[in-house]
Amino acid sequence: MGTDRIARFHYLTQDGAGMTHGELAAAACRGGVTWVQLRVKGAATGEWLAIAGEVKQICRRHGARLIVNDSVEIAARSGADGVHLGQQDDDPRRAREELGPDAIIGGTANTLDHIRAHLAAGVDYIGLGPLRHTTTKQHLSPVLGREGIVAIRRQCRRLGIELPLIAIGGIETDDLAQLAKTGIHGVAASSAVNLAPDRPAAAARFVAATKGWGDEALADRR
Repeated sequence: MGTDRIARFHYLTQDGAGMTHGELAAAACRGGVTWVQLRVKGAATGEWLAIAGEVKQICRRHGARLIVNDSVEIAARSGADGVHLGQQDDDPRRAREELGPDAIIGGTANTLDHIRAHLAAGVDYIGLGPLRHTTTKQHLSPVLGREGIVAIRRQCRRLGIELPLIAIGGIETDDLAQLAKTGIHGVAASSAVNLAPDRPAAAARFVAATKGWGDEALADRR
């Protein structure tokens, strides 16, 4: 799968943001988001599937891709474009068997070994982090910071690993200028959009700031 299928900005919905997942996704899409990751925690299967169906319709109206967090079953049953799997979630190989060759499968990584394992399992992109502490994710891995992300990116280049790396974990728009220099493919954010006074405007800032990113950056040439 080419890296052009992987957006530069990955927007994530979240519980407890004062709006439904559908309302959050619609607000982000009005800001130009083309990649919505549905992150639902603790919902029963039926409720989760209903939410996924609603968000899928919103994404289709706006020309955005829908990626389901954590659940291969919900991704398959809802007809989502793919699934994002954490370290404690399903095996990406099983996800590929279930969702097929055209599905987008992402995996969360905190170390180079995690990335190697995901590469062997056939994922399409990596969520690398966290950049900093975040309250939106349970069982948070050790914080990498910008330097940790740069170090892992350089290791990947030396080993010829070209999976798109998406920085995750507490990212704000103020981080983007520095992250653009690390050589990573893009960033993911949730609270920075979902808790903003003007959600479409906050989403638009991320979209605009990451639109011109390239895979080559200053950090790779030092």
